Amino acid sequence: MSRYGEIHEDEVLGKAYDGRLMARLWGYTRPYRGWLAITGIIFPVVAAVELAQPYLLKVGIDDYILKGDWFGLWRVAGLFLLLLSVQYALRYWEEYLLNLTGQRVMYDLRQACFAHVQRLSARFFDRTPVGRLMTRILNDVEAVSEMFASGIVSIVGDMVTLTGVVLIMVSMNWRLALVTLSVVPLLFGVATFFRLKGRDAYRAVRIRIARLNAYLQENLQGMRVVQLFGKERAHWEEFRRINADYRRALFGRMTYDALLYAVVETIGSIALALLLWFGGGLILQEALTFGVLVAFIGYTHRFFLPIRDLSAKYTVMQAAMASAERIFSLLDTPPEIVSPPESRRPQRIVGEVEFRDVWFAYEGEDWVLRGVSFRIAPGERVALVGATGAGKSTIARLLNRSYDVSRGQILLDGVDIREWELRTLRQAVGLVLQDVVLFSGTIEENLTLGRDAAHEEIHQALRMANAEGFVLGLPGGLREPVQERGANFSQGQRQLLSIARALIYDPAVLVLDEATSSVDPESEALIREAMEHLLERRTSLIIAHRLSTVHGADRILVLHKGQIREEGTHSALLVQGGLYARLYELQFGDEAVEPMGR
Repeated sequence: MSRYGEIHEDEVLGKAYDGRLMARLWGYTRPYRGWLAITGIIFPVVAAVELAQPYLLKVGIDDYILKGDWFGLWRVAGLFLLLLSVQYALRYWEEYLLNLTGQRVMYDLRQACFAHVQRLSARFFDRTPVGRLMTRILNDVEAVSEMFASGIVSIVGDMVTLTGVVLIMVSMNWRLALVTLSVVPLLFGVATFFRLKGRDAYRAVRIRIARLNAYLQENLQGMRVVQLFGKERAHWEEFRRINADYRRALFGRMTYDALLYAVVETIGSIALALLLWFGGGLILQEALTFGVLVAFIGYTHRFFLPIRDLSAKYTVMQAAMASAERIFSLLDTPPEIVSPPESRRPQRIVGEVEFRDVWFAYEGEDWVLRGVSFRIAPGERVALVGATGAGKSTIARLLNRSYDVSRGQILLDGVDIREWELRTLRQAVGLVLQDVVLFSGTIEENLTLGRDAAHEEIHQALRMANAEGFVLGLPGGLREPVQERGANFSQGQRQLLSIARALIYDPAVLVLDEATSSVDPESEALIREAMEHLLERRTSLIIAHRLSTVHGADRILVLHKGQIREEGTHSALLVQGGLYARLYELQFGDEAVEPMGR
């Protein structure tokens, strides 16, 4: 199996109807019950109008055409035309209301899914591929909407029509009805066979389109690497194989759909031939009128039409139930990190941070942090250094409760952060990361992120972040569009914008995580100057690999294998000759660098 489809192998089609899932879905239709009630009234009216048409043909032939009553025939023709007009008008409103309901339910489900996903913890996103979440919110919700448009409601309408057809045919001539319905066992046997085959073919198509999407997404995102290593031909061949696999699966499904259509049409033609043979004999015996035979032909067509579409609708229902199962599985995933019932929401935040014997592991007891304890006084500037994998970034993630500690406590202003209202905590603890996230929109929208900030406040933040010059130099200024992931800006410009954003939000505690590790020296100088404004009179934790960025810190904490091993100023740690001195020597050799002032 291709590795690009493994995470989508839950595309299993289950039962076509699940009462538990339907009950939950039905809850989302509550605001639109009026539309569904109107549709429920329209269905039997449409069925009655349709079923009246063959009977009108019988009346027109037997009572007027054969008797030469042309005036009466005009009245029947006018009534027939009126019924057609009513049928088309009602069909329009039926389809409109069903699709409107489906779209509304789809909108509400997507909103519910997105709102719930925003509340889930970082650990959930660590183990859940983004492609799977997009499938839930987009494809699965679309499948549920399709059920309302052409699934369960249409099946109910078909059942009403089939019941009406059988009752009318039996009441008109039971012997002719038996002849017509004699092919039904064969018909349902064929429909069952193709339903099962069609279900498997439909599942195969969904699995393969998921593989195709996953491979395409991965390669488009990594196109620079593909080109850099000259792997275009190899990746093209792999894409061709996956694409051809999808094409074959699609042709397989189309084959079963076409065969079902053709077989049902053939059985319908057999029924029609039997009807003409037996009915013609009854007409010759004068035991049946010609009009009744014509009416039976019309009713036979209406009987076979919904059966021919039954397989497609059954597949729609199966896909909708499977999608609903996955949607509600997502909605039932509880957020691991939430605000406590009695949340702390202090009006004033001083910014004192303390870690007390903090232990943390992402999985099991594979400890990333082991008994970490330190305190940062309000307004103090503390640097955190150490080798890759020592746990520096983990400390930042724990401070704003992206994850919760396994043991120990983290306190902000003397209060365990697990007692804080989550939104208040995350507004109090700001993060400036190495990998800056910018969203599609304008520069102003990315700076404020929905906050009501004054125009002068935005410009002041840009000036302090050394970003006002390049922003005002853009054609659109603050309204300049930001491309996907900020692709129209350099790494340094994106970092300056993130600093301006942090200045606008004005957090009491600030964490800088490798903020200058991926920029050129000129950009680094601008960023370091902007960071001085950002860190002024603010409690700050500076995480860095490049030790040249931490000389001016009040204290430096050296983290090694999840533990604080050394603590002191830059000069004191160099004199101590321990881990920090060795790290410094690895970066600068024997070069002596004087401590930088603040």
